Amino acid sequence: MNSIRLGIISDTHGLWDPQVADVFAGVARILHAGDIGSLEVLEALEAIAPVTAVRGNVDVEAWCERLPESACLEVGGHRLWMTHVGGFPPKVPEALEKNLREAAANAAIFGHSHEPRVENQGGVLYLNPGSAGPQRFHLPRAVALMEVGEQISARIVLL
Repeated sequence: MNSIRLGIISDTHGLWDPQVADVFAGVARILHAGDIGSLEVLEALEAIAPVTAVRGNVDVEAWCERLPESACLEVGGHRLWMTHVGGFPPKVPEALEKNLREAAANAAIFGHSHEPRVENQGGVLYLNPGSAGPQRFHLPRAVALMEVGEQISARIVLL
């Protein structure tokens, strides 16, 4: 089975970084885990590959109303659950745990904390790509690349 490469991004807060286009070159799809901040960011991503995006807490303008608060995608026989606010075990929010269980999801993708991190726990890959927006909280700016094949893997790419 050929793997499918996805670009994962979050917390752009209206900043488009041209480095993202280089990192995401050749991906099949881009997932934006919220706090997009401007329609221009989505348009720049859509010029690279099809985009699935969810609304974050700063996404309050009229154009954001079309964005769901969460999304469940079927990719390569795996279910990927995406929302803006998440967490890593043992601090996974109860609502996210419930959604992962009900969807039989193999991956949880979220942003919000700006902390880039990947962790496998209990058969679920938890991924926060970090923030591709303005640097905050003394954390690095980052995105992630996910490979979906027989297994799911992801790696953080610093910007």
